[in-house]
Amino acid sequence: MLDLGSGVGFWAEYLAQRFGKVIAIEASRPLYEAMAARCSQYANATLLNDDVMAFEPSDRYSMIFLGGMLMYLNESDVIELLERVTHFLEPGGIVLCRESTVRSGTLTRQGDYQVVYRSVQTYSSLFSKCGLSVDHVELNTPYFLMQMGCEFIKKWKAIVPGPLQIIPLVGRLTYALLRAGGAGLRAYPTPWGSAFRS
Repeated sequence: MLDLGSGVGFWAEYLAQRFGKVIAIEASRPLYEAMAARCSQYANATLLNDDVMAFEPSDRYSMIFLGGMLMYLNESDVIELLERVTHFLEPGGIVLCRESTVRSGTLTRQGDYQVVYRSVQTYSSLFSKCGLSVDHVELNTPYFLMQMGCEFIKKWKAIVPGPLQIIPLVGRLTYALLRAGGAGLRAYPTPWGSAFRS
């Protein structure tokens, strides 16, 4: 298992508990150090502070995990990375991506948090350009519900006068409602004007 763009190592730790061998790569020194602290107990995890765009593996892998990394790359870098990783796969191997998506097209955020949200269709097209195909798409329900909660609170703050907002109470009630009825609520983001994928 090859984990590219491992961040603080949450997924590297999860994968090390389930796979015989995990190579986790993170370019940011502070994130790498957090990953090393989290994953140092796993003898089957090799942790590297390296640039995923320059990494040259000595092995081939049955699975390559890209956990929320593609959204920080522009389109040409996504294509370059996907073309590179196809050469790291064993025959029949898969690339597993966990990305936040939008319903259609591409949404680029600038400022302090620069990110590119793409639709499943956009990712499918990018994968196709690299000789890959999308086999399965699954909704990240906890993240989706968090997005719904954030959108609701933004709307609440926009329509309710400041002194009446009671954000601590409304926030707790929103959280409780989403936890209790989460699966059924996934069908209702459109009336709230959300851009996230349902």
